[in-house]
Amino acid sequence: MGWRNCILLISGICLLADFASAPAFAQARVGEAAVIKNQVHRVTGSAASQISVGDSVLRDEVVRTGLDSAARLVMADSTNLSLGPNAAIKLDRTVFNDEHSYRDIVIRLTSGAFRFVTGHSEKTAYKITTPVATIGVRGTILDILSQRGRTTVVLQEGASLVCSTGGQCVDLTEPGDTAVITSNGRTTSIKKTNHPPWTFAATCGAAAGLCTTTQYAQANPIVTPPVDDGSDPTGMLCGR
Repeated sequence: MGWRNCILLISGICLLADFASAPAFAQARVGEAAVIKNQVHRVTGSAASQISVGDSVLRDEVVRTGLDSAARLVMADSTNLSLGPNAAIKLDRTVFNDEHSYRDIVIRLTSGAFRFVTGHSEKTAYKITTPVATIGVRGTILDILSQRGRTTVVLQEGASLVCSTGGQCVDLTEPGDTAVITSNGRTTSIKKTNHPPWTFAATCGAAAGLCTTTQYAQANPIVTPPVDDGSDPTGMLCGR
């Protein structure tokens, strides 16, 4: 093999290695904790650990608040997610468009009370789900209460399309528009009203700053470079 071909081969290996490793590190961190009150845990598999203000929020992990607890998470695109007591949320899917926005983000609200304020991503990128509903956003502030067999979605600003798992949908276009989805395990129904039976405002006092919104404090995720332990034969050649 000629020396020119050897250099090209080594360069190709280096580029492939960087391409394979960098996105995994960059996309692991998708947000951070802005407000934490009392017991707020990250749950990964069977392990749980307390979250503190400034800690990273990671893709595919569950964030859960305890009794008399609350949290506000700020995503990389400055989406703000507020959680009331006894709430659980999972960032089910996040695909970055760039470091400031998502091309695709799926947020699963398992149980509890939430306020959702969209950030800088295209509104079609967002998908919010509960056990009985799917919620699309269009530049929106939404209050969402997920209970066993029931989800309440209250529009505070913007617009939203709310669909039951049975395929029925309603448009929320005016502040106060509310979708109530109920399921008995066999059938699911959805009703629309402009007289919300609940809003997240009742939860705002659970923690200081819970219902304010802030920009993502650190747009560039902290990436720890891999350590060269000698096992990578291209490490020296690639400058690592």
